[in-house]
Amino acid sequence: MRVMLTGASGFVGSFTVGALLEVGHQPRVLVRDPGKATKVLAALGVPADAVDFVPGDILDQASVDQALEGCDAAIHAAAAIGITGAAGDLIETNVTGTRNVVGGAVARGLDPVIHISTVSVFMPPGGPVISSADPLASPRTDYGRSKVAAEQYVRGLQDEGAPVTIIYPGGVCGPDQPVLDALNEGLVGGLRQGWPMPRGGIGVVDVRDLACALARSVTPGAGARRWVLGGHFLTWPQLADQCDELTGVKCRRLNVPAWVLLAMGSTLDAVKKIRNFDYPLTRDAAEIMISMVPTDDRPLLDALGLQLRPVSETLSDALRWLVSAGHLDPAKAGHLSR
Repeated sequence: MRVMLTGASGFVGSFTVGALLEVGHQPRVLVRDPGKATKVLAALGVPADAVDFVPGDILDQASVDQALEGCDAAIHAAAAIGITGAAGDLIETNVTGTRNVVGGAVARGLDPVIHISTVSVFMPPGGPVISSADPLASPRTDYGRSKVAAEQYVRGLQDEGAPVTIIYPGGVCGPDQPVLDALNEGLVGGLRQGWPMPRGGIGVVDVRDLACALARSVTPGAGARRWVLGGHFLTWPQLADQCDELTGVKCRRLNVPAWVLLAMGSTLDAVKKIRNFDYPLTRDAAEIMISMVPTDDRPLLDALGLQLRPVSETLSDALRWLVSAGHLDPAKAGHLSR
């Protein structure tokens, strides 16, 4: 199948291009800068001549239409994350972009149309485990609100019978991230300055497993589907312990109550507007850190025949890459830098 994909210059999107090729699909990618996308994909071993590049932007309906023309399916992976720092206009990118791509694909009869959401649309959660059947939350963060607004639009299409699949990933982690962000950025901050130890935790899903799930989801005739893929859930002490074990270097633990972490995030947001500095704590990040609970990934894993790789493998590969890319001091990675 010819599959139109957004976000091919980004973390999830770039790995998904390779995963689509592995299962025999033909990717067509909508990218603002084909030269940049070519370099990102080349780093993953994807040759430029295996991909059909369409220059454009998800906010430009004309270029979206051009990319969708002649395709059989679509995957919308482009999004403004903005959890650990500024990411432009979150509402414009995450809502208008989704309307253009997902709505445009549905209007053309593509099947399936896959939308990558986030587990944050269920947070703060209403119970001890997040499932795709849970009601949408009313998040206080800009990122959460933008994703919920996009989610409501996509669910409306599902309610009208559109063959849209929604996948809700947790904290995406792994090597070869084109722009350091989210969980990988958090790993750098945790190993450099120390790990806060509030309640909550993080779901760690390997970018390669998520890409595989997206590629395997490209099956026509399945109708509307919603799947959570939060990954391996680790409390913050468990994540710190994993890093200690893998690196052989004991990182600092910061015993910070949840309310203090939220206040710190708000304060840092204000300070960063005056003086930019590198520390991945924001109010949005703090909200997610203290609210996360395990997710029920079994429906997706069973339906797609997918087995998640061990979290130790994901973290090891991510930390090795962070050192090789110059994001992390080799001394902080200990054994993994040798």
